[in-house]
Amino acid sequence: MKTLTVRIETLREMGARGLRAVNSGRPATSAGLSFPTYDLMYRVLSPKRLAIIRAMAGQGVLSYREIARRVERDYKGVHTDLTALVLAGVVDRAEGGLVFPYENIHFDFNVTASAA
Repeated sequence: MKTLTVRIETLREMGARGLRAVNSGRPATSAGLSFPTYDLMYRVLSPKRLAIIRAMAGQGVLSYREIARRVERDYKGVHTDLTALVLAGVVDRAEGGLVFPYENIHFDFNVTASAA
């Protein structure tokens, strides 16, 4: 099963993780998407956008209209959200529409208390 792993991490943490993967000589088991803050992740992967991703997961290439139908939303709003997901590298353009090339999405991060 192809999985997209979403992380909240600094550029330094991302680089260190990449270096460990290269040095291990093992192929990556999942693709990754990293955000520097929870707020940015939440803006990109809002609940409505996650619903789009869930509707697309494992479905191959879908048209904008088909995606809008599956999530029961208007075309214009879905088109706007899909454009943001393409720009963020979550969804790919393909001949005949768009594709989320994963079957699963995994969130891998901790949320800690902020300093008062």
